[in-house]
Amino acid sequence: MESENIPSAKPSRHEKPEILLATRNKHKTQEIQTMLGEGVIVTDVTLHAHLPEIEETGITFEENSKLKAEGISRHVRGIVLADDSGLEVDALGKEPGIYSARYAGPECTDEANTALVLKKMKGLPDEVRTARFRCVLAVAENGITLAVFDGTVEGVLAHEVRGEGGFGYDPIFMPLINGVCTQTFGELSSEIKHSMSHRSRALAQFRVWWANR
Repeated sequence: MESENIPSAKPSRHEKPEILLATRNKHKTQEIQTMLGEGVIVTDVTLHAHLPEIEETGITFEENSKLKAEGISRHVRGIVLADDSGLEVDALGKEPGIYSARYAGPECTDEANTALVLKKMKGLPDEVRTARFRCVLAVAENGITLAVFDGTVEGVLAHEVRGEGGFGYDPIFMPLINGVCTQTFGELSSEIKHSMSHRSRALAQFRVWWANR
């Protein structure tokens, strides 16, 4: 195994632990760093040029997250955390699902993906616009998965893009808060989003595992 000099998952008490994310999505890295707080350093594979692209050949979020975590962990020391997440729209047969990042094509933008979902949902009433964000996190070391965590948040799709916050499908997804859906993740503050998003719910499980490993 070709290993890069990445800090151990159990550093001295004077060092912050470092977690490597199996992603090149800087938005995702920044969001996870914010959610995990200042007690840990979150990096990603953009800082390590030798690391390979992992082909996501799985048919579920869990399969793809494990593929990424295991694949990258074969080339580095310490644990690797991989996130596979996306939007599931009930009226579209749970599409875009695992294809959320490339729904409108291989090199598409967030805006193109969002526009395609809105186009397919055009004219459908609120009662059939139910959807959810789902996040599956896998933790691996030396090519072996150590744990998997799953977080979801239910909601409905807006009829148009609303808000400029977040990324991906955030501007069209209205999470269920206190029994109602009124604002998209793009309109809500980052503090509110981070307190109840699919990713924060999966990370809460990861933090418990991390503290007790």
